[in-house]
Amino acid sequence: MIWESGWTWLIIAAVLAVLELLAPAYVFLGIAISCAVVGLGLLAGIASPGLPLLLVVVAALSGVAWLALRRVVGVRHGQVRIWDRDINDD
Repeated sequence: MIWESGWTWLIIAAVLAVLELLAPAYVFLGIAISCAVVGLGLLAGIASPGLPLLLVVVAALSGVAWLALRRVVGVRHGQVRIWDRDINDD
């Protein structure tokens, strides 16, 4: 099938990386990284599972990639706001 080709996953990774450039929020980057890892794994011949298992692997790798990106890039200044007073207190 087409989903078992490593080149398909690498193309999906490239499309998601371009989408990340258009909407920079580290949303698509983790998924792009995981699709690239799966694509390279399929091209290397590590395994050739079916589509459901590939989607589970991509989802798990996306979570790991997102956590790694969050750890490396961190939280931007002003992204998290802690409220210490209520607007109705005045």
